[in-house]
Amino acid sequence: MDSRITANRRLWNEWARINQESAFYDMAGFRAGQTSLKHIELEEVGDVAGKSLLHLQCHFGQDTLSWARRGAQVTGVDLSPEAIARAQALAQELGIDARFVCADVLDPTALGDAQFDIVFTSYGSLNWLPDLDAWAGVIARHLKPGGRFHIVEFHPIISALDEDAKQITSGYFNSGEALRFESTTSYAGGEHAPIECYEWPHSLAEIVQALLDAGLMLTSLKEFPYCVHKCWNFLVESEPGRFVVNHHPGKLPLLFSISARK
Repeated sequence: MDSRITANRRLWNEWARINQESAFYDMAGFRAGQTSLKHIELEEVGDVAGKSLLHLQCHFGQDTLSWARRGAQVTGVDLSPEAIARAQALAQELGIDARFVCADVLDPTALGDAQFDIVFTSYGSLNWLPDLDAWAGVIARHLKPGGRFHIVEFHPIISALDEDAKQITSGYFNSGEALRFESTTSYAGGEHAPIECYEWPHSLAEIVQALLDAGLMLTSLKEFPYCVHKCWNFLVESEPGRFVVNHHPGKLPLLFSISARK
């Protein structure tokens, strides 16, 4: 495994320990039956009852199990052994039928030739992947003919801005070089010892082209001027569940969604 991916796996192992009991993930509400899915993906993906669904980069399985609660036959894949162990334990605790596989989503060999009605991924997944062509190839491989792919993701313009969303501090386009960081906190809250990690910026055009090159047909591309998570200090809540840039409300894209069909 690429040493940078190995470093990221160490980080996500630590974050899995922190995140599951954080207020950000509201596990009490989830255990009581609340969904972790947001309105965008619910509207984009639609009815999943009786359909097989593959969730790439599933973390500790909250969204995966939310899809299962809506009637999907779910499989979640994640790089982190700690996250997958917690996902399996959570499914058993709640009595939800779900399969979880620990694998690099760029080469999920544990899935063999399995194909699904739906492949889904969301929120903070693409920046951890060095090769979107391989990613799109995996999606195409595991979709049934006529199957649908859905992604809801943070808009890549955000990764080019500073912590106040006032200055451009890194390139918008993928140069092929990884950006190295040293993390001491989880995005969900909670501190940990320093762990190096690596991210790769991907423009919206790069994401779309990778899917097209893999043979998928885009059916929808949307951009949203708000975020459904308060992930950055520069966000303020403009209405319940919608967060905008405090000094540019509604003027910057914060999320995008893509739907495609095989």
